[in-house]
Amino acid sequence: MKYFVVTYGCQMNVHESEKIAAILENMGYSLAPDRENADIIVFNTCAIREGAEDRVFGNVGNLKRLKKKNKDLIIAVCGCMTQKEQTAQKLMQKFPFVDIVIGTFNIPKLQYYIEAVQKGRQFELLNEGELDEILPYKRTSGDNAWVNIMQGCNNFCTYCIVPYVRGREKSRKEENILKEVKSILDEGKYKKITLLGQNVNSYGKDLTAPVSFAKLLKDICALEGDFSLSFMTSHPKDLTDDVIEVIKSEPKIEKYIHLPAQSGNNRILKLMNRKYTREKYLEIIDKIRKKIPNCRITSDFIVGFPSETEEEFNDTLSLVERVKFDSIFAFMYSPREGTVASQMQDQISEQVKRKRVNKLLQLEKKLQKEG
Repeated sequence: MKYFVVTYGCQMNVHESEKIAAILENMGYSLAPDRENADIIVFNTCAIREGAEDRVFGNVGNLKRLKKKNKDLIIAVCGCMTQKEQTAQKLMQKFPFVDIVIGTFNIPKLQYYIEAVQKGRQFELLNEGELDEILPYKRTSGDNAWVNIMQGCNNFCTYCIVPYVRGREKSRKEENILKEVKSILDEGKYKKITLLGQNVNSYGKDLTAPVSFAKLLKDICALEGDFSLSFMTSHPKDLTDDVIEVIKSEPKIEKYIHLPAQSGNNRILKLMNRKYTREKYLEIIDKIRKKIPNCRITSDFIVGFPSETEEEFNDTLSLVERVKFDSIFAFMYSPREGTVASQMQDQISEQVKRKRVNKLLQLEKKLQKEG
């Protein structure tokens, strides 16, 4: 029997697809070269932007012909998009040939749903789940090994769906993280460890015996082995001096920080509920540059947030010019149903958003050429 996994979205989803692959291989499946030759196809979905959901609906719809050719083909859709009940119900209704629709927290039970398909279509959305510490991963990212240190987010940025589809922050016990990293290093195949979390700087605050992210970084670096360590993603409001100091002092940690700014204007940052100001963000950047002169810094920006004026957008341009990031990721604001921002007045037209994002990307291109 053969399987094929289609992954949308962030590195967290890529890592979860490694868990899905391990579950399937434990059941006796092996990787198919393409979906045409698969006995089970799993879509691991993303809900961050509307475009990602549209692609899922389009690609799932295209599987109808494969189901006609092979009535025993199992089609499963899981992940962030299907954690939203209204979207999951729509998927079930629109595509009767889909056998399994489950949410983010159901993934560890995937084998159960596959085995239950013979009794009928499977549909279940758990509202929360415990952090999985047992299931293995089939690592697929070359000499890089992803290690999930936490799940969920407590920040509730007004544009973001993550807290609603991944729940509140839950940190893994440090001993379990260290045990996983050590087992990865013992395999001898991986030269890079990348820690994952929606906001890694918040790691450990919810544990019975709190552990700081800085301590976790130090303790991982203390493990024997020739490897480099990196992490994503950081929230500016939680990037502490001790984390910067650890990055500076530990040779195993890559001198790289991805620090999403999202906007360069204080009114927009407040509307986004980012909990820092332009001035605070620049203060952090200056601190990093002073302590770690060779540190690469990248960022994310959202343009066309509800009610953003041209002048406020220009503040984002000036921030990018001021910082001169090594690279940026720029996105047009995409309303996500259920978020605060989707209900805000003065939504910006697609035409204006497109014009602004192009202007921002052109500026980045110019700055890259200038070096």
